[in-house]
Amino acid sequence: MAIDYADEVLQGSPRAAARVMSWLENGDERAYPCMEKLYPHTGKSYLIGITGSPGAGKSTLTDKVARAIRKAGLTVGIVAVDPSSPFTGGAVLGDRVRMSELSLDPGVYIRSMATRGFLGGMAQATNDVVKVLDAFGKDIIIIETVGVGQDEVDIIDLADTTCLVLVPGAGDSIQSMKSGVMEIADVFVINKCDRAGADQLASEVLVRVEQDTHIKERDWTPPVVRTVAVDDEGIEDLWNAIEKHRQLIQSGETFIKKRRERTNKETLRMVHNEMFRIIREHLENSGQLDRFVSDILERKKDPYSVMRQILDSCISLPQSQSKE
Repeated sequence: MAIDYADEVLQGSPRAAARVMSWLENGDERAYPCMEKLYPHTGKSYLIGITGSPGAGKSTLTDKVARAIRKAGLTVGIVAVDPSSPFTGGAVLGDRVRMSELSLDPGVYIRSMATRGFLGGMAQATNDVVKVLDAFGKDIIIIETVGVGQDEVDIIDLADTTCLVLVPGAGDSIQSMKSGVMEIADVFVINKCDRAGADQLASEVLVRVEQDTHIKERDWTPPVVRTVAVDDEGIEDLWNAIEKHRQLIQSGETFIKKRRERTNKETLRMVHNEMFRIIREHLENSGQLDRFVSDILERKKDPYSVMRQILDSCISLPQSQSKE
């Protein structure tokens, strides 16, 4: 008798959850019927994003925050995204190693993922894996990203509360001025604040926060929390700041508005990905792609008119072809 993995996930089976997540990461079509069944049971978890530059101590901070959440009596799911090798596509997945003690807690579920070349600080399947953990019954889900640059800020589209981790002496005094990164933060975390330059970095961030507050009215002014994660310093303050933000947005219309925007973007993303897959497979299987590329290279055609030709022909593809 075939195993109903969706039902197993809803019953609290870690092995079933792991199987569905692996299907999602590998693009296995067996995941989709499961997700259709799991989706009505999602939307209950609160999502926390922890992001920042590489080496900022995000994994240690995630580990410590998860422990604070467990002390509060809540269950935790952790999605830790690691960078992939550009040659093999694999990843070290060191976050699982750093959180080995935490993984023994039955109230915590840790899933390490590789980006597999996907930009934005997260893996392509991150959103879906979060849904599995949501249906699995986790109260809080922490998403730890690879590490943001100037524009790798996709976490804001997923997390309810985003924590931006900065460290003194690592160029963050300049990076913190990048508006794209600064604007994603609901809570600023100055980690490793026992280092020289912590006061200067905190001051620069505070000035920037005040400037943003004057430019546009905000219901929430992002606090600046100082931590030394390896020594458990400031972790309670960080969790309290996250809790205050959680209480604020859940008490107003912001929470529903943000989740509506997230669903809007997610739906368009799913449509985009599926359309791209259908068109790509059609072009490759029919040999049209090679012919188009040859014509473009020989300057018989240009890529702009080819693009329009492809769209005109593929939009009218028979339903049978779109399912292949």
